[in-house]
Amino acid sequence: MNYIISGIQQIGIGVQNVHAAFQWYKTHLGMDIKVFEESATAAAMTRYTGQTKHQRRAILALNLQGGGGFEIWQYTSRNPQPATFIPECGDLGILITKLKCSQIEASYGYLKQHATVLSDQIYKNAKGQRSFVFTDPFGNWFQMTEDPIVYTKTKAFNGGVKGVVIGVKDLNQSQAFYSKLLGYDTVIEKSEDLTHLHPFPGSKKNGLSLRLSHSEMRKGPFSNLLGSSEIELVQCEGQGRPLFQNRYWGDLGFIHLCFDVRRMASLSETFEKQGFPLTVDGGAGFEMGEAAGHFTYAEDPQETLIEFVETKKVPLLKRFGWYLNLNRRPDEKSLPDWMIRAMRFNRVR
Repeated sequence: MNYIISGIQQIGIGVQNVHAAFQWYKTHLGMDIKVFEESATAAAMTRYTGQTKHQRRAILALNLQGGGGFEIWQYTSRNPQPATFIPECGDLGILITKLKCSQIEASYGYLKQHATVLSDQIYKNAKGQRSFVFTDPFGNWFQMTEDPIVYTKTKAFNGGVKGVVIGVKDLNQSQAFYSKLLGYDTVIEKSEDLTHLHPFPGSKKNGLSLRLSHSEMRKGPFSNLLGSSEIELVQCEGQGRPLFQNRYWGDLGFIHLCFDVRRMASLSETFEKQGFPLTVDGGAGFEMGEAAGHFTYAEDPQETLIEFVETKKVPLLKRFGWYLNLNRRPDEKSLPDWMIRAMRFNRVR
């Protein structure tokens, strides 16, 4: 690949109330670094919003233990709609978001008191990695995944986004997409047992799970913070339902998986040649609150939305007006740790 994937930047989460969601994620999942908050028109997304330019409010929040963040997204010009069915294994799209967790037992004990639904135990996979599944108050499913690597120590038991579980209808086709285009070329585990996802609906079905990671270390400005990640593909019997069937992007649930990238032009050319042309291009001068960059979207083989962001400007110390201009830095080089850790001064108490 001539383009650079720095890691999973964030998972997009459509919610009814952006401030209520941010408060819960900040308090219970350590997402307390507010990178930006902005109200604007989602003018570039009309392909996925009924050909209408809708108003929205969004907050991007990070956890400095490492991993991707949450882009918490709320329509302000319409009432966001839930799925018309209960999502389950076999349905198509982002089913579960995986979070890094260095203190799995402490996290499990804590979320017993605060999660709406929780696994009946901590599960261990064939590789010895422990995990459990839970929901937030808004009906979104998460999996705490044991990971000892901590970028910056905080009071939280967990870090940020480590990956996702995606429902697919053709495991081989999806594996090829994520391997060839996004670098997930290593099979961690292949299993016919989905009990590690219990009590997610349908986790007792007959199905296949394929966990993928990347053999090469990620590069780029935020690669040290975002860290390694994994994609788990799940295919079950029957005809899966698209999670956003007859709904808009931005409605309730996990709306996209976003990667931090460099060399967007090369990425666009490669995706086009492989038969997955970009479907949205927000332009190189796009601004979102106090951050700026170039965002685009593509669809995976099941039409799950994948966002790419080439960050141009990001606030490090907002109170002092210190913003980082990434246009002047080498594409492959990670930012110094002290510089990224300066974002702790943007922490919301």
